[in-house]
Amino acid sequence: MIKTIKHFTISSLLYGLLFTSCDLDRLPMEGPSTGNFPANEQEAILGLNGAYQSISTLDAASTPIWHVMDNITDVGYARPGNNYTSPITSSVTTDNALATKPWQYHYRTIARVHLVLDNLSNLETSMDEGSYLQLAAELRFVRAYCYSQLIELYGNVPLLRHAVGLDNADVPRTPKAEIQQFILDEMSEIAEHLPINQSAYGHVRASRIAAYMLKARVALYAKRYAVAAEAAKKGLEYAEGIHDLTSFNATIDVAGKDHRAGEPDVSNIFGHEGYANSAEWIWVAEYSIAAGNTHNRQYYGASRLGKGVCYWGPTQNFIDSFQALDGLPIDESPLYDAQRPFENRDPRLDLYCVRPASRFMGYQFQPQTEHRTVFNYWPVNNGSSSEPSSVTNTDATNAYRSFSGYLWRKHLDLNDFNSTSVSGESELNVGIFRLAELFLIYAEAKIEANELDGSVYSAINKIRQRAHMPPLTEGLTQQQLRSALRYERKIELANDGLRWYDLRRWGIATDVMNGYLYLNRAGNGWSTNTLQYIDENHNPVYNHNEATKHFTTQTVIYKENKDEYWPIPASEMDANKQLIQNPGY
Repeated sequence: MIKTIKHFTISSLLYGLLFTSCDLDRLPMEGPSTGNFPANEQEAILGLNGAYQSISTLDAASTPIWHVMDNITDVGYARPGNNYTSPITSSVTTDNALATKPWQYHYRTIARVHLVLDNLSNLETSMDEGSYLQLAAELRFVRAYCYSQLIELYGNVPLLRHAVGLDNADVPRTPKAEIQQFILDEMSEIAEHLPINQSAYGHVRASRIAAYMLKARVALYAKRYAVAAEAAKKGLEYAEGIHDLTSFNATIDVAGKDHRAGEPDVSNIFGHEGYANSAEWIWVAEYSIAAGNTHNRQYYGASRLGKGVCYWGPTQNFIDSFQALDGLPIDESPLYDAQRPFENRDPRLDLYCVRPASRFMGYQFQPQTEHRTVFNYWPVNNGSSSEPSSVTNTDATNAYRSFSGYLWRKHLDLNDFNSTSVSGESELNVGIFRLAELFLIYAEAKIEANELDGSVYSAINKIRQRAHMPPLTEGLTQQQLRSALRYERKIELANDGLRWYDLRRWGIATDVMNGYLYLNRAGNGWSTNTLQYIDENHNPVYNHNEATKHFTTQTVIYKENKDEYWPIPASEMDANKQLIQNPGY
């Protein structure tokens, strides 16, 4: 099995021993008395490593948060239950675990930053100047990232620049715009103190490129397009010769074919191999069994035959969003055939998703009950036979098989199959920033600023060409380029955890998340008139009466002036009387 070198194992273990019983874990906005910590550079580095590791602890259903968020949007679906159905039906409560954990965990990480940062100046004269400035910059980067998440999830939140204790923990909410400016200013101040590249640490530590990318993302979300374009351009300039898009491996040729042709595989980007070798990753969250920092994403995401529980999967809405190979939406392309819907499609459909008649985790994937047995390709994989064997098809009969009829292939690694089970642990890293998103941030900022030059086409086409999709036609209008950009974000960044934010900042959540999600748990076929059209944001619009003959549905509700944000946790409202709850909760 290919494994990324785990860089923080020793320091993370030491940090856990030093601070496990700390008040940080008891009250998210409360920090311990910092005392004399850190007393030296080594302790400061331990504290920094602990802050990085703290980011990776935020999860839901033992799945890193980044791989949860898309499954409460139009592109992904979770097993029905209060934590994941309520966010898509406007019924989140102030004690919903999914909605409250990010507040608690991000403030915990911020407190860990302050544990080091507040006393770091005591070490200024004893440390090399460059090392001191870099250490401070990395701590400020981690803090800024946490705030970038908090303001998108909750809106106005308390901005803490130093540790707070029990005697001064009642801090009012700071306007979102003020925190956005704080983050932009912080990145401007610290970026040049960071190394251009942190590949020696597996990109787990923040680089100069990561700082410019964070600045660009925050500015983009704030609709400050000139700032976003400038920061993204700076990041791309520094990335030249260091980061690059990693080509899909040879299994891209399997896309659009059935299980007999092979198993699509993107582990050279999104698996252990990718985190060890791909130049696409800019910033990564590290997991390590030795450090006791693991997740169970593989188990929750894999098929029943693949030792998983099918917890997450793409919707029919998402599957129908993929263009045909000619670059046209399926309602316009002559290449699309509803009787053979997975042929002649953007290869990322099969590279990122699992659909009927494909191969996944070594097995033929068929959710249809008429397939009582399916092929097991593991005898072929391990060399014990030249032919697959036959097994009972639990992916069609288990009561908790995929609820959407599809599964995510992206962010799972076939190499983890032998260790992924009910008691399995995974130390597969999670990418937070990658070059593909930076290209798309740059392109979107330029489009929204109506600066439609060749660099916009180049940024988008790099991603399309990697996927063997045709380049954009020259001379597009701003609206046409906006549409093209939104397609690429929807498809390329799928299951990376960004769709929830895109729906809100583009102002399309009201349309997309009101009505129905379509699910195909039975793996049914469908007729040509099931789909009415694909809209300008590449969202399918269905003939509902016809669609319900083939698909089941999930009603979704999005209320304006409420569902833009999640509620502040009830426990925080009780502890801090300065807080005012978000509207609608």
